[in-house]
Amino acid sequence: MMDFLSGGRRVPRGFIVGGVLLFVIVLMAIIGPAVSPYEYDQMHIMDRLKPPSARYWLGTDEFGRDVLTRALYGTQTSLITGVMATAVSLVIGVPLGLLAGYRRGIIDEVIMRFLDLVMAFPPLMLVLLVAAVTDPSVWKTAFVVGLLFVPSVTRVARSITLDVSSKEFVEAAEARGERTSYILFAELLPNALPPIIVEGSLRVTFAILVAAVLSFLGFGIQPPASDWGLMISQARRFLAQAPWIAIVPGLFMCLTVVSISIIGDGLREYLDPRMRRAGR
Repeated sequence: MMDFLSGGRRVPRGFIVGGVLLFVIVLMAIIGPAVSPYEYDQMHIMDRLKPPSARYWLGTDEFGRDVLTRALYGTQTSLITGVMATAVSLVIGVPLGLLAGYRRGIIDEVIMRFLDLVMAFPPLMLVLLVAAVTDPSVWKTAFVVGLLFVPSVTRVARSITLDVSSKEFVEAAEARGERTSYILFAELLPNALPPIIVEGSLRVTFAILVAAVLSFLGFGIQPPASDWGLMISQARRFLAQAPWIAIVPGLFMCLTVVSISIIGDGLREYLDPRMRRAGR
């Protein structure tokens, strides 16, 4: 097992496996469409619903479009959506959690009670409501899904801050008369990063799944664009005749989500000293 150069800390096996799998998926998503002989929306009506063959490695859909090419383009869309949604949730949720955990009192109450109010609404219904009244796009989907994760990210950042804010280095910064913004981002944030990184990796998987659900229901990416959820939705009428149309995007989604989840578990094991000691 390979070691980190500093401290001889071992990289968890799961992290390596998940990282290699995700690297392969990302590499396919980047290089695949560039070397594919077909465009994601290129139709071959005479070759519709063709099974996997030497010409179409994973078959064609109801319009004669190459399923592999569309799945690879869908990988790009899903990864962009997942990363952007997670970035939105972290950019909004982490500062709120740091502020609530450090200042406490009325500020903590206002922030957390507002988030409790947001969480009182069914999350998927809230996302569907916003998606239904706005124009569909990758950026809008990512932003809406990111807002959905803000409460959970805020809670994670707050819980860590409540523990770290009583440490000596925070008291020393306060004694020096440092500004609140300095204490939040220079003193508290670096110590809260490990669980936030783990939470962010998990949010990517949830964002990919939620975005796929939106596309499946018709509120996300719209035709003729390619998206895993959209591909599965369009394949419902042809499951008996051409099951590969749904199996391929489902398999891509499964492998991507599993690889990111494994990476998240590996990060948790590596960054949490208690889990490292338990694994010895």
